[in-house]
Amino acid sequence: MTSTDSPQRIAFIDVDGTILEHGSIIAPSTITAIRTARANGHLVYLCTGRADGDIHPSVREIGFDGAITNGGAFATRGDERVVEHLMPRGDVDRMVAYFEAHGIHYFLQTNDAVYASEGIGGFVAEFFEQRRARHAEDLAALGLEEDDEPLPMIAYRPMAEADLDAVVKSTFISNHSDTLDHAQAELGERFHVIPGSIPLPGGSNGEIMVRGVNKGSAILEVLDLLGKDAADAVGIGDSWNDVEMFQVVGDAFAMGGADPELQAIAGKVTTGVLEDGVRNALVSAGMV
Repeated sequence: MTSTDSPQRIAFIDVDGTILEHGSIIAPSTITAIRTARANGHLVYLCTGRADGDIHPSVREIGFDGAITNGGAFATRGDERVVEHLMPRGDVDRMVAYFEAHGIHYFLQTNDAVYASEGIGGFVAEFFEQRRARHAEDLAALGLEEDDEPLPMIAYRPMAEADLDAVVKSTFISNHSDTLDHAQAELGERFHVIPGSIPLPGGSNGEIMVRGVNKGSAILEVLDLLGKDAADAVGIGDSWNDVEMFQVVGDAFAMGGADPELQAIAGKVTTGVLEDGVRNALVSAGMV
């Protein structure tokens, strides 16, 4: 099925858990489908919680018309930045003070980089080791040979180097299972606290942004700039930071491995990352 005679659509596609499986593998069908959709005259944007500087070259090499990054704090059309929402310095200081007061490990994101608090290395090393263990399994599932290519892990910098006036988002790792609720209650309604995607038995992890800055708000800004209707937009994702994206686009697809509650919010469910999930969603949306 092709869509060369269909109205132009615009797809917003998440990265981790959608384009990338376990942070390391891209299904060949995903690359082909995205390129085919663009060749058919449609637009395809990345829509990720990652910092712009933390998007692996293997993802960028697929080719996109633009990108929403940092969970909606920034957006680009081609090489032009069209959305920018920095977190006010007072909010950054308050958030950091909360983490420090409760002994919570955290990352701060700017557009260019990710900065890690002292002591987070042990948690991250264990998480990365889990990903590496799955790397060979994922390649085998796709019928691909093992390679020695670097995996697209978080390349974080020391917190001392962070420009706190350029921060847009934080992620945190806690030993306590109730930190999500506790952080939301203590920081208040000005902040939006959502579950993260790092598996931590007995603990919790999450993402924090200023309320009102999210993937959905950035999508609406991009659509307004492009003069496009939300009904023509497609969203594909798998995480809690995709909820607002699902809510604003005309066709929302949750990945096959997403939380059932997220699948219900999206309304449509495609297959898994390594089971042609992105391709099947774009086919269903009439873009491929």
